[in-house]
Amino acid sequence: MGVAAGPIRVVVAKPGLDGHDRGAKVIARALRDAGMEVIYTGLHQTPEQIVGTALQEDADAIGLSILSGAHNTLFAAVIDLLKERDAEDILVFGGGIIPEADIPLLKEKGVAEIFTPGATTASIVDWVRTNARQPAEA
Repeated sequence: MGVAAGPIRVVVAKPGLDGHDRGAKVIARALRDAGMEVIYTGLHQTPEQIVGTALQEDADAIGLSILSGAHNTLFAAVIDLLKERDAEDILVFGGGIIPEADIPLLKEKGVAEIFTPGATTASIVDWVRTNARQPAEA
C-alpha cells in the first residue's frame, strides 16, 4: 500500500475452523482504540475471503488469529493469494497457539511477525504502527 494518508487499515481475521475469537476481538479493539481502522471478518473465514476483504478494504495489514493448529497451511495460503493478486505489500502478521519451532518457517514464507500467548496489546499496537506502510526504498 505504500505511504498513504489517513489511519492504518487492518483486517483482523479468524481463518479456518477455529471457533474461539476472544483474542482476535481483543486485538481488533486495541488496534481500533489506537486510532487504526479495523475490519473484523468474523469466524470461519477462508484465505480467499480474507484476501478479498483486504483488497476491497484497501488494507495495510492482515492480522490472523489461529488456535486450531492449521497455522502452517492457513498462513501460507493467505501469503500465496496475496502474491497471486500482486498485493505483497499488505503486511501479514498473526498470533495464537503457534509452536516456537514453527515461527521461523512462517517467517520464511512471508509472515512478518507472530505473537504468541502473553504478548501485550501495547506491543502488538506498537509493532503494527512501526511496520505498516513502510516507505519504499528510493
